[in-house]
Amino acid sequence: MKTSCHLYRRLPRHDTQRPSAVTIGNFDGVHLGHQAILERVRAHADGYGMAPTVMTFAPHPRAFFAARAGKPELAPTQISSLRDKIQLLHQFGMQQIVLARFDTQLSSMKPEDFIQRLLIEGLNTRWLLVGEDFRYGHKRSGDIDLLRRMGRQLGFTVETIADIPDDSGRRISSSELRHALAEGDLERAHSLLGYRYCVSGHVGHGQKIGRSIGYRTLNHRIAENSALRNGVYIVRVHGLGPAPLPGVASLGVRPTVTEQGRRVLETHLLDCDIDAYGKLSSVEFIRFLRDEEKFPDLPTLIAAIDDDARRAREYFAFHGL
Repeated sequence: MKTSCHLYRRLPRHDTQRPSAVTIGNFDGVHLGHQAILERVRAHADGYGMAPTVMTFAPHPRAFFAARAGKPELAPTQISSLRDKIQLLHQFGMQQIVLARFDTQLSSMKPEDFIQRLLIEGLNTRWLLVGEDFRYGHKRSGDIDLLRRMGRQLGFTVETIADIPDDSGRRISSSELRHALAEGDLERAHSLLGYRYCVSGHVGHGQKIGRSIGYRTLNHRIAENSALRNGVYIVRVHGLGPAPLPGVASLGVRPTVTEQGRRVLETHLLDCDIDAYGKLSSVEFIRFLRDEEKFPDLPTLIAAIDDDARRAREYFAFHGL
């Protein structure tokens, strides 16, 4: 039976005094390294009657500091949307998710106040798991030694976890995952995530251009700074029926049909015509086919889409759904 999940945007909690087993981090992508952390939190919480809890941040601290410095290009690209991250954190066992707003107030908080206000008063933390290089508080001045000293005073235990390597001994990290997605290397991304990369959202209206050329599409908004490479992909779509549906998707700014497009994910379902507007669905990326291109005219664009659809049908004919 799936457990309930409580999302807190402010602390302290006002609905419970239950002790918490806590981990802290950005958890962008919820890759295998993150999953190992979440599993340890869940197991400890189950064994000691605590609430398995993750504290994460929005925006990403590096994005906050990049914006404050007037250098947005230094912000990391985004692997998971907020919706997808929260869903994954719950899927991997978290019953409490703290979405802390990373702003000037939080970034300038003294490390002692971070521990007292957020961990103790905010969550009644009794067990904390963090990475060996975890830093927190103003100018990242808080360290593991301070956590342990205050833990002895305030009644919580601190454990650390080393980086998780992949099968070849390389560190599993969000940076490595961003690089794989930027290259369109979906197999590498799969090996880091333990599942295929997905983007979810409600299907919205597009410009109806696909309908006029014989390729109706599902339109999903996607973050402008999404880590995934622009291009055409073989995909599966979940959430629109009892089984996944085969498709071919284009991620990009549609340079052939507009000069000032924002990034959009357009997915054409193969041999399937359903009304999906407004429905929540998930696009699972299987294989990168080609980069986005600007074609000289619509007939050339249509010929390229014909070829994309043919290659996708061949893939599913061979591999199945």
